[in-house]
Amino acid sequence: MEDIKVLKKWLNDCDKIIIGAGAGLSSACGFSYSGKRFHDNFADFEKKYGFHDMYSGGFYPFPSEQIKWAYWSRFINLNRYACEVGEAYKTLLDLSEGRDYFVLTTNVDHQFQRAGFDKSRLFYTQGDYGLFQCSLPCHNSTYDNKQLIQAMVAEQKDMEIPASLIPRCPVCGGLMTTNLRSDDKFVEDAGWHTAADSYQAFVNSCKGKKTLLLELGVGMNTPVIIKFPFWKMAASYKNFRYACIDLHPVRAPFDLRERAVYIAQDICSCLKNLLN
Repeated sequence: MEDIKVLKKWLNDCDKIIIGAGAGLSSACGFSYSGKRFHDNFADFEKKYGFHDMYSGGFYPFPSEQIKWAYWSRFINLNRYACEVGEAYKTLLDLSEGRDYFVLTTNVDHQFQRAGFDKSRLFYTQGDYGLFQCSLPCHNSTYDNKQLIQAMVAEQKDMEIPASLIPRCPVCGGLMTTNLRSDDKFVEDAGWHTAADSYQAFVNSCKGKKTLLLELGVGMNTPVIIKFPFWKMAASYKNFRYACIDLHPVRAPFDLRERAVYIAQDICSCLKNLLN
């Protein structure tokens, strides 16, 4: 409880906040890729193809594009369009109100924007479930997919979509894919680069300011994006303070002394405590 009091003091005292959000933030809101939520939506795929969670299904070598997009359309619709906005995101928006903040996130479920965060203060480094890109890719543009995804969900039958709904690149006519960073074919479009530049400009503006690095639900899958840079900034700038909130927080391998707190709590309840 003392760490919560310290963090609340830092929050009220800081000039700027850099929020680093990982998959644990969405998991804390109940957006699990396994268990009941998986079984309720993908029991037919599990029975036929033998995978037991949504993440594994995303890498399954389906025998046709019609079957692949039946799976992916359900997946994207569930995790990007049909789900509610998580309580932790709403609380975090309230905590950010009136503050000079920026969000760096590896999450691709668009929860920040759906919660009402300013788009110009968000950097989605790993893509967005709501975007298509050319699978080659033949060009560096992305395309909103909501209308087509929802048509796939509505019209699929026996785990297949109609062939006419398979997404095709408007430039080369080849197959489209999801705009998710999994290999060297990930498209960083103009919006991605604008967000990257805005984030770097914000970080630069923090130098010499009392800055809170607020890390939420970041594990060790991709630590080079959020966790390691946060540790480096906290170590480099004496006016920076670092807070890690996670059920199993990973501590920096060096002592940040009184400028770091590690809170092993549920993120939702912790954020509510900070707000109250």
